[in-house]
Amino acid sequence: MLVSTRGRYALRVMIDLAEHCGGEYVSMKSVAERQMLSLKYLERIIPVLAKNGLVEGVHGKGGGYRLTRNPNEYKIGEILRLTEGDLAPVSCLECNAEKCDRAAECKTLPMWKGFHDIANKYFDSITLEDLM
Repeated sequence: MLVSTRGRYALRVMIDLAEHCGGEYVSMKSVAERQMLSLKYLERIIPVLAKNGLVEGVHGKGGGYRLTRNPNEYKIGEILRLTEGDLAPVSCLECNAEKCDRAAECKTLPMWKGFHDIANKYFDSITLEDLM
């Protein structure tokens, strides 16, 4: 399992919003500057977060984005699964994967399933507030 820049940057954006919003909207330009990230790249990540209800935004002067919930209500696993698609260590465990013809006799599948479960439980045990 390798978490991409998309997943890592999404976490940085969410933490930044949690630390700086106080209920107000925060511009992506200010987040990009504080986090030293490309604004263009953030503009591709934020719509995914907004579409899935993790943040809400307002356009225009005084606009920006803010969290829709309290930081302690966001599980890191939720954010990573949203931006990464899945945290599966092997393709046969990915969501909507075709059934593997070798699954019945695969000696390593239980190990991969166990690792997948551990990773998901671990990331779901950490909240945005824990990382602030």
